[in-house]
Amino acid sequence: MPNVFFSYCHVDEALRDQLEKQLAMLRRQGVINTWHDRRINAGQEIDAAIDEHINSDEIILLLVSPDFIASDYCYNIEMKRAMERHQAGDAIVIPVILRACDWHYAPFGKLLGTPQDGKPVTLWPDRDEAFLLVAKEVRKAAEKLRSRDIGVSPQTDRINLTTSHQVVPNGPRSSNLRLTKTFTQLDKDRFQLDTFEYIARYFENSLNELQARNPGFEGAFRRVDANRFSATIYKDGQDVARATVFVGGQMGAGIYYSQGASFSDSSYNEMLTIQADDQTLYLTSLGMTAHRGRDQKLSQEGAAELLWEAVIAPLQR
Repeated sequence: MPNVFFSYCHVDEALRDQLEKQLAMLRRQGVINTWHDRRINAGQEIDAAIDEHINSDEIILLLVSPDFIASDYCYNIEMKRAMERHQAGDAIVIPVILRACDWHYAPFGKLLGTPQDGKPVTLWPDRDEAFLLVAKEVRKAAEKLRSRDIGVSPQTDRINLTTSHQVVPNGPRSSNLRLTKTFTQLDKDRFQLDTFEYIARYFENSLNELQARNPGFEGAFRRVDANRFSATIYKDGQDVARATVFVGGQMGAGIYYSQGASFSDSSYNEMLTIQADDQTLYLTSLGMTAHRGRDQKLSQEGAAELLWEAVIAPLQR
């Protein structure tokens, strides 16, 4: 049974957890085992445990994001070793593009990324669908390894392993192969709700981390209902920043940000709307709190950070 190794940056741990859930059926069927550094037990040497798996596991998932590329350990140690084993035919490396970044120029940029067309997971309207496509690629890799074990010649299999995820054209071809995509109102509605949930998690985690890093400060996250949450920052017990974020309501489609603890749908300080081009769904802002958002195609992470900046900016002056 092939072992799957997750190479990732801890910033992306929540996304890694979602992917691992999507791989649960493969584990239940006995198709794969999975391992990452959170499986290291107390008393174990961390580097030695990671080295053991990066040097022996048959399938290596590179969970690619800006933080992964910026991490010296992920990029210079884990990724470098993974690519060495891939080139030698000892492992199959699959780049899983979690968040938008300039990954095509990396050593693994010659490999075919997943989800489909290397579109980042966080840009998919339905994140479960994106991770399902990743799971299907892992299943294919496991089946390839199984075929080798039951009788494919080592020489033939070595060739297959090193080329299985590369784009190898049969002859000259155009790189202009992009086709226009269309998005239904259902796609847009799902993306809006998924983005709201992402922003809620982003705020809750940011408040917890702010509290952990800054003595005297406390963060309070409150989920009012399915369509609204509030965030409050306290310093020495006194509230110094409050915000409310809600989706839809009397103001129509969109994600709204209101400074303070207002629960009225009639006023807001910022608004995010769902837009689409010929390839993807994205968000734009009215630019009421940050002019940079007005002309940008924001990802879910970009939208969440724009609203978070509106909360914390007064405390950074």
